[in-house]
Amino acid sequence: MSIQKQCKILSLSRTAHYYKPKGESDENLEIMQRIDKEHLKHPAKGVVGMTDHLREDGIKVGTRRVRRLMRKMGIEAIYRRRSLSKLGQAVYIKPYLLRGLKADHRNQVWCIDITYIPMKKGFMYLTAIIDVYSRFIVSWGLHNTLDASNCIEVLREAIRKYGAPEIINSDQGSQFTCREWDAACAEYPDMKVSMDGRGRAKDRSTSRRVALGLSKNIWIERFWKTIKYEYIYIQPEDTGSELYHGIKTFVDDYNHHRRHQGINHMVPGKIYLKEVA
Repeated sequence: MSIQKQCKILSLSRTAHYYKPKGESDENLEIMQRIDKEHLKHPAKGVVGMTDHLREDGIKVGTRRVRRLMRKMGIEAIYRRRSLSKLGQAVYIKPYLLRGLKADHRNQVWCIDITYIPMKKGFMYLTAIIDVYSRFIVSWGLHNTLDASNCIEVLREAIRKYGAPEIINSDQGSQFTCREWDAACAEYPDMKVSMDGRGRAKDRSTSRRVALGLSKNIWIERFWKTIKYEYIYIQPEDTGSELYHGIKTFVDDYNHHRRHQGINHMVPGKIYLKEVA
């Protein structure tokens, strides 16, 4: 049986099967883990602030090195920026459609995002889509690159399982502000595309963050914090396949057993799948 068929039967992506940790030194991997933890706590901290933080911990590192590692991790500080439209960089940027919108049914709003996942010897990237109304993870994928094609793969799998949402929301990352993502979303004419604005990171409350256009993807951000602090950081895996199955177990528990304060202490799967049925 071919590797492709075996991976399909096991619901395992081929990138996870072929993944071999490599590329960065042990020292850089340790620095990247520290950057990831600090970014979760302080998303407004940029290269200079992150460098100062690492130096305070006794790590001798320069801004060039920190900048390169943050770019490789796909981490970018959140802060108010100049208008992107002046330089023609907003060709594929879409307006934010969630302002004032109350999610009151499944498949009304999905949010998609990517995050860096550290391992014992290496790292990968996790893409996930969450249904805002139920907090149900409708699809996810584990890859070793930040390509837009990986996000498209996760989106198509979610739509294959549950149908297209009314709105798909993302940040303005390069994976979502490109021709490939725009074309993939256009395949579903009834699905509107929404993107977060560029806001001020010092406003931490949900209402203030949304009002100022900071991170309306806060629902998926909360999932990132949960999976990292409760699984990734305390149990780093050796191989891509181990990480894949560990994430699968965690997501299954998150969807079907974990209760959430944001949905009146109910279980996401009981809300989402009940309405599907």
